[in-house]
Amino acid sequence: MAGDERILENLTLAVVGATGAVGTEFLRIIEKRHPELRNLKLLASKRSAGKKLTVNGVELVVEETTADSFRGVDIAFISVSTAVSLELAPIAVAAGAVVIDDSSAFRMQPDVPLVVPEVNGPDVEAHQGIIAIPNCSTTPLVMVAHPLGQANPIRRIVADTYQSVSGAGGAAMTELREQSLTLLKGGAVKPEAQPQQIGFNVIPHIDAFLDNGYTWEEQKMIDESRKILHSPEIAVSATCVRVPVYVSHSVALHIELDHPMSTAEAREILSQMPGLQVMDDPSNKIYPMPWNVAGQDDVFVGRIRQDASHPNGLAMWVVSDNLRKGAALNSIQIAEELVARDCLKPRVRG
Repeated sequence: MAGDERILENLTLAVVGATGAVGTEFLRIIEKRHPELRNLKLLASKRSAGKKLTVNGVELVVEETTADSFRGVDIAFISVSTAVSLELAPIAVAAGAVVIDDSSAFRMQPDVPLVVPEVNGPDVEAHQGIIAIPNCSTTPLVMVAHPLGQANPIRRIVADTYQSVSGAGGAAMTELREQSLTLLKGGAVKPEAQPQQIGFNVIPHIDAFLDNGYTWEEQKMIDESRKILHSPEIAVSATCVRVPVYVSHSVALHIELDHPMSTAEAREILSQMPGLQVMDDPSNKIYPMPWNVAGQDDVFVGRIRQDASHPNGLAMWVVSDNLRKGAALNSIQIAEELVARDCLKPRVRG
């Protein structure tokens, strides 16, 4: 349903966190995808208030987010911390806006749709004012799992992620650059934005550890994938690792199906999935990599092969730009889905 360049032009949109990594990417995509959109409110913390940004040829002043910021707003995109989302989202809804939230604040609430439009777009129709987007490592997983599962029920998913520092925000990106420069000169570094040194290193630790030994990032992938796929019975395991890459998350993905599927059939199914590109010719060194995928809208999948450990299994390598499809683009697509389905306002439950 997404892609109509005129579908949002008559709405007023607010972007909370407009100066952050995701907010900046959001505005870039708006310029490309909705060049006629003029009614934008750019909101951020008091620290960023007063900055001037030009979007679609119009100079806009970033405002401090307050309880009055959402008056007259149709859709509010919120990309801030979980604590701030919990505070701001109900205020925006009370003011009449639909909230599309990028944090983990509402994802697992039963009455909040968790949406990747290509996978479960119709779920937006059930919203009661708030729609959540999944974690940026969950999105590429479900984009691949959904079409395969439609053809052959999925029994188990094992996902090992290689996540860029941009997933942790601008401070982590700065830290990678500064640490790399210091280490190249033989200096010592002290981690601040990351729990361990990220320069020339990988860290198997994203978010807090839980009692079960998984991190919260890994648990989010487990829970969110089941919700988006409408398949609470799927066995899911994840290991999430931070790597010294600026942008794009990668996933080594193993999927166990109900019955065997050839790699040829899998490639054909995946090639038909909107928003997904098959890049799979290893003999010619063709496979997705973070450097090539950064700045791209689609999710890319390659190295599709039979899983040597299970007759019903497939193994593959998946890469996507975590700031675009993992966050900003997915939010915009949800807004387009809402308008296309004529459900900006919550529908009365019968």
